[in-house]
Amino acid sequence: MITRVAICAIVLCAALAGCAILGGRHAGAPPGSAGATPGASAASRGSSGAAAGRSRTAAPSEAAKLAQAQATHEYPSAAPPAQTAGGAAPTSIQAVREFASAYINWNAQTVAGDMRLLAAHSTGQARSAMQLAATQTAGDYELRNGGIANSGTVEAIAPLPGHADRYVVVTREATTATNTTAYAGLLPAWHLAIATVARLQSGGWVLSAWQPEN
Repeated sequence: MITRVAICAIVLCAALAGCAILGGRHAGAPPGSAGATPGASAASRGSSGAAAGRSRTAAPSEAAKLAQAQATHEYPSAAPPAQTAGGAAPTSIQAVREFASAYINWNAQTVAGDMRLLAAHSTGQARSAMQLAATQTAGDYELRNGGIANSGTVEAIAPLPGHADRYVVVTREATTATNTTAYAGLLPAWHLAIATVARLQSGGWVLSAWQPEN
């Protein structure tokens, strides 16, 4: 059964596991010609020599990349394109508050869709964690059959000292169920998470990492 704690475990595992013809026909000589002229042959030799020179010039660069790969086990490559996300907030605090509120308020019928929406509105590890949570909850029969739901409020958001763009998030939540007594009498509980934000090229803020601590 995937409950509030199980979803947090899925997200935390995702956070910790974070460790990527040329072809052509050569045209023939024009009709009536005996073949290539001496001038054409010289031009051809000159062109071949230039091409060989370019190959010799490019070769050291490729060799350097291979040498680096052998030494560091990393092959230099172009940086991946920057991720984009919808629903960016005008401030970092608002981005954290909106994400956290959506993350803790769900029911058995909506949880998978809620996690997918959070994935679309985030980047990096946060997106991967929400995609994983959506996949796990979508296939959980006991979650749906038990009518399990989670609700709560965001009680506090504060910058994490010494860590730029990271925030401590405190929530108070309660888990209930309509078709099982497993959560009967369960009192609301306090939860802590670490949120990391990123600023998009458009200027808005989204979450790039979400790490529940309990």
